[in-house]
Amino acid sequence: MQYGCRVWALSLWITVATPTVFATESALTGVDAKEARQLATRVREEFLQAWRNYESLAWGHDELQPLSKTPRDWYGQSLLMTPVDALDTLMLMGLKDEADKTRKLIDTQLSFDRDVYVKNFEITIRMLGGLLSAYELSGDSRLLALAQDLGKRLLPAFNSPTGLPYQYVNLHTGKVRGAATNPAETGSLLLEFGTLSKLTGERVYFDKAKRALVETHRRRSDIGLVGDGIDVETGKWISTDSHISGGIDSYYEYLWKCWKLFGDKDCLNMWNDSIVVVDKYLADSANGELWYGHSDMNTGKRTSTQYGALDAFFPAVLAFAGQLDRARRLQDSSFKMWNLYGVEPEVLDYRSKRVKDPTYALRPEIVESTYYLYRLTGQPLYRSMGRSMFTSFVKYCRTGNGYAALQSVITKERKDEMQSFVFAETFKYFYLLFAPPATLAFDRIVFNTEAHPLRRIVTR
Repeated sequence: MQYGCRVWALSLWITVATPTVFATESALTGVDAKEARQLATRVREEFLQAWRNYESLAWGHDELQPLSKTPRDWYGQSLLMTPVDALDTLMLMGLKDEADKTRKLIDTQLSFDRDVYVKNFEITIRMLGGLLSAYELSGDSRLLALAQDLGKRLLPAFNSPTGLPYQYVNLHTGKVRGAATNPAETGSLLLEFGTLSKLTGERVYFDKAKRALVETHRRRSDIGLVGDGIDVETGKWISTDSHISGGIDSYYEYLWKCWKLFGDKDCLNMWNDSIVVVDKYLADSANGELWYGHSDMNTGKRTSTQYGALDAFFPAVLAFAGQLDRARRLQDSSFKMWNLYGVEPEVLDYRSKRVKDPTYALRPEIVESTYYLYRLTGQPLYRSMGRSMFTSFVKYCRTGNGYAALQSVITKERKDEMQSFVFAETFKYFYLLFAPPATLAFDRIVFNTEAHPLRRIVTR
């Protein structure tokens, strides 16, 4: 993200070495059922290695910094971000003792009555989403009570003249700040707030978040695109850069997923409006490969040919929405990006194949798309892709004290960072890719953008 799970990509050009040749799609060998079970077990073991280091070095804190072996709290005091974010993964992996210990910590120690300004988007997708998912999996009413308390404390963020949420809200006072925001942060809240409405019977959460999504969509340009910067007080765009990357990404994701989770036809119509122009103006062909670049939201003119780790979520959304051929092609491109250096960079210029930002934050998006494509096509190729990526993930990011981000995918220099989404998303998607399909009823849930599964109201 840093902010969080998804962020704006850096635009800094750097000098790079010649890429190493790693496994290509044609070199992949199949993964049979026996090997898949073995891989699921291995993912679970690696998750536990990271988790036990978090327990021993940072228990009760938001994150572990694995190189310095020190805890980090986002706002100077812990909101138990890693425990909340990881809880449903612990449950899905069948780690009952660890899940019970974590649930007890959350039940007894977590309080949102804090005089701190928190980022509405990040707290919603990680904390609210995590509490709601864990409640649906466990039935622990304390988790729902915490989610409801948090939801009430986040509601003042929507009190802008436009209904678009401010970036930050004080959990104790309800004061807000941060009028400059982006579509991902205004339009990626309905899955969580809508589920809270469903579970509590209080309509206000759904209505506030849906209005923000609708108001974002309503401000699209004449050709139908959105930019990556908007002022919540005026509703005016402050950046006209249009793309599917951080700052916009999950806005498109939620248009489709809110239709799937709630059967909301307004969301379906907004998705149908949007995907046509996204495919028209952002999709790009380079050397026979499909990519999605950047364009000006008003003219559709190409402004840059960059794609990165955050963009790699889009094959999952395309596949989920029925565009399987396009999803396959874009996944192939994402996998080629990963294989340039054995781990994907944060940002790549897809025409020159030059890295623009060499960091790797342990992101899950490419694994997410691999999982979706496997579940929706059944093709062994995608498990093979996942095996290749997991092997590299362990090789380059595993430390004696958890998993560390990379400062550079080129040099493999490590960074003292292991964000909560590693447990919530990256390990979860690797595990579900290899685990038996019965581990999670894919057709009965919708994942939020932090990979928290939420139960569907309708089946479509």
